[in-house]
Amino acid sequence: MAFGFGRKKDEAPADAPAREGWFGRLRAGLAKTREGFMGRLGAALGRRPRLDAETIEELEEVLYAADLGPLTVEKVLGKLRQGEGGKGEPAGRLRSLLREMLDRPAVPPPAMPSVPSPGEPLVILMVGVNGAGKTTTAGKLAARYAAQGRQVMLAAADTFRAGAGEQIAVWAERAGCGLVRLQEGADPSAVVFDALQAAKARGAEVLLADTAGRLHTKKNLMEELKKVRRVADRLVPGAPHEVLLVLDATTGQNALAQVREFGAALGVTGLVLTKLDGSAKGGVVVGAAHESGIPVRYVGVGEGVEDLLDFDPDAFIAALFGEGESGAESEPAS
Repeated sequence: MAFGFGRKKDEAPADAPAREGWFGRLRAGLAKTREGFMGRLGAALGRRPRLDAETIEELEEVLYAADLGPLTVEKVLGKLRQGEGGKGEPAGRLRSLLREMLDRPAVPPPAMPSVPSPGEPLVILMVGVNGAGKTTTAGKLAARYAAQGRQVMLAAADTFRAGAGEQIAVWAERAGCGLVRLQEGADPSAVVFDALQAAKARGAEVLLADTAGRLHTKKNLMEELKKVRRVADRLVPGAPHEVLLVLDATTGQNALAQVREFGAALGVTGLVLTKLDGSAKGGVVVGAAHESGIPVRYVGVGEGVEDLLDFDPDAFIAALFGEGESGAESEPAS
């Protein structure tokens, strides 16, 4: 077993990036989705001042192509047919309704984040399928917490994927945080057990546990992750305080299936959508949040630590529609 801690910083936490730069990265990350979505939207709406039955049928194709998901698409179309979404032009009404989908999910959240007891570490469990970006997201979050001056530990509980341990070790060194890692093939629960013991003994404030995304069957994976949860709760009552499901935005509708599988089994408290910059399927953000009730916490728009962005629904919809953050159009809708 290897573990250690980076030295807690004495200086004040670094300021958050300027809002303008943050929004610029979000807009750039949604460029592929926006290009396809706005192009198809412009073709469907043209200069039509109102939404007739034919136009709504064309909009259905646009929304499905954006990977919003069937439940969300049907909800939006139903509201358009009923005249909801305001009295403005069609694109503006659609924008309003997509924003509403993020505010008013179809179901209540299946689980809520909790707060650790005084003196206990905040325990965050990262789950999702292999290749979604769990390890990278865990590393970026570790770097973020460390930059705030918090003492952080990473647990390399993905012991099944070749190279996972080396990958998270690189992130631990980069973030200057502690790492608990056992040999390849070890029981993931044992890694989390050792990590929690070390975190409690050394006063760590945050523990991020990376987990496997593929075992022999889905049932085996879910049972293994439930075991990790039980072990965490025994050592730190109430842990994990957050369960973040990491989704690859490029998979589109497959991401919605993963939300259903992981959300029901593990009490997921938040979603992370990665690789938005490489996807034309960014609409899955809206569908995943609306259909599951699980809020989107972060979106990834690049490889750098600064490219893991806190999710802001208003800014996301503005960027999707090619507007500035204030709502003013900043590029043609084609």
